[in-house]
Amino acid sequence: MPALVLASSSPYRRELLQRLQLPFECAAPHINEQPAPNETAEQLTLRLALEKASALEERFPQHLIIGSDQVLLLGDRPVSKPGDHAAAKDQLRQCSGKTVRFVTSLCLLNSATGDYQQGNIPFEVVFRTLDEESIERYLVRDTPYDCAGSFKAEGLGISLFSALRGDDPTSLIGLPLIRLCEMLRQQGVEIP
Repeated sequence: MPALVLASSSPYRRELLQRLQLPFECAAPHINEQPAPNETAEQLTLRLALEKASALEERFPQHLIIGSDQVLLLGDRPVSKPGDHAAAKDQLRQCSGKTVRFVTSLCLLNSATGDYQQGNIPFEVVFRTLDEESIERYLVRDTPYDCAGSFKAEGLGISLFSALRGDDPTSLIGLPLIRLCEMLRQQGVEIP
């Protein structure tokens, strides 16, 4: 089996990949993540997942390289990582009582052959109506300033939702493991 590389510096994606109990290493891909003009969320995330994997191809020439990218949409508007408390508070106010959609794309590149597999894995989160006190208590406890949408679904953020909709809950955190397992099996990786 070729060695696995996760093209990411995200601790959340690293934690998810560890669930598969396969040896892997992580490397940051350092790409430009700006959207192209008129690019849809699906097109953007597919392109960036492939670019992240491809950026490591020379450095890891005999590997299976995993690239993933995610965009959160509130309506048709992409929402990024808040970065600080004030921006996170604003994002949660905007999400309150609404359904937000995540588009997570995955790419598995075999750097020895140049072959790759890709897919989009959508997921929806339905937010409860949140009051100011709930938002403040949540942000102080979970500090989700490095998470798009200002929540950690794997933590206390789950308390903000009334429903989750999608085929793969790990896509919400940024690395769709169900689809990744399918892709790895197609490359001859035995899981479990």
